[in-house]
Amino acid sequence: MPNPPNQLGGDSPSIFPLVSKKREIVLFSSTAIALYGYDQGMMSLINTNYSYLKTMGIAEESPIVGIIVSVYYLGCAAGAVVASWLADREGRKPSIFTCLATTALGNILMFVSGLSGLSAEASSSWNGHAIITMLLGRIVMGLGVGGIDAVIPVYSSELSSDKARGRALAQEFQMNIFGLLVAYAINLGITIAWGKENQWAWRVPIIVMQAFPILLMLVISRLPETPRWFFSKNRKDDAKDALEDIHGKETAASKFAELEKAQEEESNAKVGYKDMLIPGGSHSHPSMVTVMGQINQALTGYGAVSVYGPQIFELLGFNTRPAEYLTLGNYISYFLTMTIAWLTIDVIGRRRLMIWGSAGLSASFLLLTIFGGLATVSRIPDLAVEIPGTVILFIATTIFGITWLPTVWLIPTEIYPSTARAQGAAISVIVWGFANFTVTLLTPIGFNQLKYWLFLVFAVTNGFAGWWTKRYSPESGGRSFEDNQGFFESAAKEGSWVVSKVDGGRFKRMERKAVEQPEEEEGIRSPLLGRREN
Repeated sequence: MPNPPNQLGGDSPSIFPLVSKKREIVLFSSTAIALYGYDQGMMSLINTNYSYLKTMGIAEESPIVGIIVSVYYLGCAAGAVVASWLADREGRKPSIFTCLATTALGNILMFVSGLSGLSAEASSSWNGHAIITMLLGRIVMGLGVGGIDAVIPVYSSELSSDKARGRALAQEFQMNIFGLLVAYAINLGITIAWGKENQWAWRVPIIVMQAFPILLMLVISRLPETPRWFFSKNRKDDAKDALEDIHGKETAASKFAELEKAQEEESNAKVGYKDMLIPGGSHSHPSMVTVMGQINQALTGYGAVSVYGPQIFELLGFNTRPAEYLTLGNYISYFLTMTIAWLTIDVIGRRRLMIWGSAGLSASFLLLTIFGGLATVSRIPDLAVEIPGTVILFIATTIFGITWLPTVWLIPTEIYPSTARAQGAAISVIVWGFANFTVTLLTPIGFNQLKYWLFLVFAVTNGFAGWWTKRYSPESGGRSFEDNQGFFESAAKEGSWVVSKVDGGRFKRMERKAVEQPEEEEGIRSPLLGRREN
């Protein structure tokens, strides 16, 4: 088992003298989540590189372009299952380490596919096997990144306070957008410098990604395993050491008692995928909330916007290079405005943000449909369409980042007991993988067949996402993991999944307590980022 967590004692120092252990955990988790965003930004311009298309032996408008992008998500789905099993069996940290190594291997396979030395021309010596190597690399990297996306939210949430889980995960997903931004900026800069005929214009952005998993594998041994996992394996001494490593001895004692009580309540509640996925199973209800959360996020259309950003701007009438610059600007805005997400998610709540987000995105895509249509009318000045269309697309991206990006990843980590949390996160990634596989596969076809009417499709699907969330998705923020089980228990007793009818509608919004404990207040302001050194 790599980097055994039980080697960490209560006096383990931080990697950096001025950085607390809590901050290290956030930085590590955030950097790991950035891998997901980096791939999206990386592929958005690789798809239009002429050397890449020639090396793979495909045409620019071939559906195979979408297949190469989308098989990655199938790998993610499979990786989530394997990683969640390993996370429960060996620990969160060993699972993450294995996923990082797998990601690095897949990245190397992508880099070498069709490699032809220092020449800018594709080598014929691969005899058509370049595309097979690329597809294999995409799948293998998907296995690693999918596993990371399944385990990191669990790892982070199990180390966060009840009042700060949302902010911690939102900060991590801001780094996801940072990864997307960095990948796209590198890709765009190299493409401008070397041109779309140069093979290194698409290979260099791929290999740069190696810095993420290598760095993370080097530092993971310094981080603690989650105390909840230790309790699930009856390793109470290790759980105590981990709590002291994170919180200090004084706070660790009270948290140890809380976790011990929670574990006693869950000790006889072993849960498997059968209980979670078969209708009528003991945990089928939270699984349906998880499944529909990811499906609805895919229906917002922003998987397509992230991967095919330049093509989206071209539908508004922009030429290729201005569309690429505007995509970069949109990603910069996306990253900066994600700050609002971690300032609001533990105040407004997950459910309300998603409902408001769907309404805003529906309106935005409806307006984009109108402007996309106007872009085809020759009598209308180009700027009359391009300027307002760009503003709306920037606003829509901001809305998605604040409302839908972190929430659906957070909810599965909050609504399952410890014995099912890793499997719940895996289900989330599996559905995300298949949903985004479908969206990224069909989007190029939508561009070619529907043109700007594709925006109208997304306007309708966002309306459905908002309706379903309002009716069936409970508010899980601000409550303990154990408290959130109360919603599903009440729903079973009352025979209804409609949030407004369960327990008098108590789970329609976050609970507000008159008096907060000092530690909880600190957690709200600064989850895992406290200034106090541990």
